Amino acid sequence: MQLQKEDILAAKQRADQRKTDGLHVSIRAVASRCSVSAGTIYNYYESKADLLGDTIESIWREIFFNPEDEQVFKDVAACISWIYKRLEYGNEQFPGFFSLHSFGFMKDEKTDGKKKMLQTWGHILNGLCDILKNDPKIRPDVFDEQFTEKQFADILFSLILVSMIRQDYNPSSILMLINKTLY
Repeated sequence: MQLQKEDILAAKQRADQRKTDGLHVSIRAVASRCSVSAGTIYNYYESKADLLGDTIESIWREIFFNPEDEQVFKDVAACISWIYKRLEYGNEQFPGFFSLHSFGFMKDEKTDGKKKMLQTWGHILNGLCDILKNDPKIRPDVFDEQFTEKQFADILFSLILVSMIRQDYNPSSILMLINKTLY
């Protein structure tokens, strides 16, 4: 059986799930889980930082990509409910990932992990903007030049980030805000 990058990332994630104190990179531990030498891992990753960046990207992808039902992207309230369920899933599968690791990257300007995290955040924010523009249930008078879909998406995303920090995965308040503001 030939080792694949996905095997390495899976081994790294399994090791991280057992730890609550951080996403630490131990090439030897990952190599051991893959039953290969540390040198073999370096055939796939130039550095620990590269492995960490790809690990972070794979965790964000597992949490937020590929919904079971594409309909969640047609309705703002359904999308927010889905995001909050995924936040809860992410916290269960990767304890401490949101609060300890993701926000820790904000102070380090040069990490690949930060870049990949910000790409995921941008994807979520752009998705919210698209949904706000296309949800047929939104009242036609809600958005104008003074109050745009982008501004409201920024507000929603800020509330999502606060939920990550607080580990509060109950969307009822944000859903009430959506219903009273948009519908």
